[in-house]
Amino acid sequence: MSARGIILAGGRGTRLYPATAVVSKQLLPVYDTPMVFHPLALLMRAGIREALLISTPEALPLFRMLLGDGERFGMRLAYAEQDAPRGIAEALIIAEPFLAGRGSVLVLGDNLFIGNATPKLLRRALLRRSGASVFAVEVDDPRSFGVVNLDVSGRVLGLEEKPALPRSNLAVTGLYVYDGDAPALARALAPSARGELEITDLNRAYLGRGALAVERLPIGEHWYDTGTPDSLLAASILVRRIEENTGRKLACLEAIACEQGWISRAAAQAAGRASPGSPYGRYLQTLPELPGLELGVGAGR
Repeated sequence: MSARGIILAGGRGTRLYPATAVVSKQLLPVYDTPMVFHPLALLMRAGIREALLISTPEALPLFRMLLGDGERFGMRLAYAEQDAPRGIAEALIIAEPFLAGRGSVLVLGDNLFIGNATPKLLRRALLRRSGASVFAVEVDDPRSFGVVNLDVSGRVLGLEEKPALPRSNLAVTGLYVYDGDAPALARALAPSARGELEITDLNRAYLGRGALAVERLPIGEHWYDTGTPDSLLAASILVRRIEENTGRKLACLEAIACEQGWISRAAAQAAGRASPGSPYGRYLQTLPELPGLELGVGAGR
């Protein structure tokens, strides 16, 4: 599937207030890099080179200042507004001109996927010619998430949004792959009781077509919804541990671009010289010959 990326970095970050009183939560640091670097790094590792970042009118200038047009890490970035939180599925409607009939990879800007499996699963999902794919992971308490129920063969039986009595412990993460029909299907959705276009309803539309696949993240892959202080801290601690153990920076965009062959090693090192006093800059200046994308993440969540 020929696809472009969408990063939804909207919302008001109310669960992180007052840290988000004057800044988007996706600009807060996860240990040593802005949160938004992580979903962007995931798209890059899956081979996506064109992406649209959607955020609030107030935050968009800051994202533009941080990321620019993406050229310095071998990408093409565009920007669009979501002036009010009208649901995740609205991102597909906003992105329709950018997608121009192509498929899409939609990732929420506050979702972190840490490990080697997710980029590979994402690449596999992109090989499907049509339909939609969601990415699910086992959690202890799925009542706060969208939940997918599978039969023994892995076929999707149903989807529920924050059920009081979940039929499974498989939570749907904030990563989705859609074919070119997604914007039209999103437009046909009725707003929910809270006045939003629910992503679960869009996924149900694909399920009704018999065109919804589920990729299960394996044990050892880490997923965080970093919208709370505790989850943001836990993600930062894990990122720090992995970086200390491996000597690799997980969301260093110029290094990933170099690994993908999108920019030269010299260009990545030059980017590091722009911030020589930071660990990020020093890492880029001494960028080794990187043989691959393996992060050395240990098992367990």
